[in-house]
Amino acid sequence: MKIVFMGTPAFAVPSLQMLVEEGYEIVAVVTQPDRPQGRKKTLTPSPVKEAALSLGLPVLQPERLRRPEAVAELAAYEPDLIVTAAYGQILPKSVLELPQNGCVNVHGSLLPKYRGGAPIQRCIINGEKVTGVTLMYMAEGLDTGDMISHAKVPIEDEDTSGTLFEKLSLAGRELLKAEMPRLARGLVQAVPQDDSEATYAPNLSREDERIDWNADSRSIYNRIRGLVPFSGAFTLWNGETFKVWAALKPDGNGGGSAAAPGTVLAVNERGVEVKTGDGSLLLTSVQPAGKKAMTAADFSRGGTLKPGTVLG
Repeated sequence: MKIVFMGTPAFAVPSLQMLVEEGYEIVAVVTQPDRPQGRKKTLTPSPVKEAALSLGLPVLQPERLRRPEAVAELAAYEPDLIVTAAYGQILPKSVLELPQNGCVNVHGSLLPKYRGGAPIQRCIINGEKVTGVTLMYMAEGLDTGDMISHAKVPIEDEDTSGTLFEKLSLAGRELLKAEMPRLARGLVQAVPQDDSEATYAPNLSREDERIDWNADSRSIYNRIRGLVPFSGAFTLWNGETFKVWAALKPDGNGGGSAAAPGTVLAVNERGVEVKTGDGSLLLTSVQPAGKKAMTAADFSRGGTLKPGTVLG
């Protein structure tokens, strides 16, 4: 059976490696084009491209998969099955119809909940306690295909998007591994999604990263950890971006200060304490504009942020 694998971020790498380790024939790997990263805007390959090259697999990087030349290039490999995991583009009908065994996707949520491009970040931001991965057949809609199987993964209070990405990528690998023998024999029975229960997880915008200090401490804490280690949450200090990379989990006791939300209550080695809508939150890793991220202990030694300052 000829398999084409499609994926881009580190989330997809364990699934690709598993397919090779189990002896499946990967005829091509499709990933997003190299993108500029860092201050120097250096063209950087995706984690899946790096993994594929290390495994000696041919790599395709079409800018738009729906273009006729991209479809023709893919069709030349005559795939029997296409496996995707966080590829980053919706597969057009012309690609979905190529393999006789269908196109399957490892999706980082328990469908039909959190369809879309940012399910892992948004389930943390929304305070979910459980998420998981779903193996599904792909359809023309956004994560609307029939479900083959799923695996649940608990979300711990200390999880960030980074730690949860790793947990779900490994769970996805094991789920795909368990189902591959059936998929190799042909189309398998799958369950349609209940569209009435669908929720969506669109890609994050700049406003999703902004901290609203009027919110309760728990909601702010969830937003901060939901954006680590990627963009990070931010507020404003003296009109400039002030990023927050970590905070202590709220203890639920609230706070007695009558200060307005966003007011800095204290700055010391323990953290930067900021008034919230229902108490206060202790920030433990921050990043002022133009500087690197630092611990609260290092930041407090600068003495530039004073109690009484209002953030945001």
